[in-house]
Amino acid sequence: MKKTAMMTMFVLALSGVAGAASADDRPDFATLDSNGDGALSLAEIQARGQMRFDEADSNADGALSAEELAAASARNATERSARMLERLDANGDGLLQRDEMQPRGGDRAAKMFERVDADGDGQLSEAEFDAAKARWGNRRGGPRGRG
Repeated sequence: MKKTAMMTMFVLALSGVAGAASADDRPDFATLDSNGDGALSLAEIQARGQMRFDEADSNADGALSAEELAAASARNATERSARMLERLDANGDGLLQRDEMQPRGGDRAAKMFERVDADGDGQLSEAEFDAAKARWGNRRGGPRGRG
């Protein structure tokens, strides 16, 4: 049972083989539903993970070396970067200018600052900083604990 649970977690994390995956990297339901029965079995999800592993295992030895992981990560990063450029390049020049990189839905840094600035004075005291650090800890990915 422990092996199955670990494999499931591995498969779900394997969307990008190495590194965090964007939503664009995740297969849709129909892709995962390989037998077309309208439901996902654990075997179908595990098959997706095995496929991603096999893609990364360039020498087909059944193990991922640091070099293979780095290559898979670089491929994924290149693909994500290309999609990001396509999505955000408003003027179509093939480059991302600062104004094209503005956060959607407002300035996240300002919203976070406001939440941490407990007394609303527009500055963070050491106590406010320490309180935020204690609340969020040293989790990767920030306050939501992604990563």
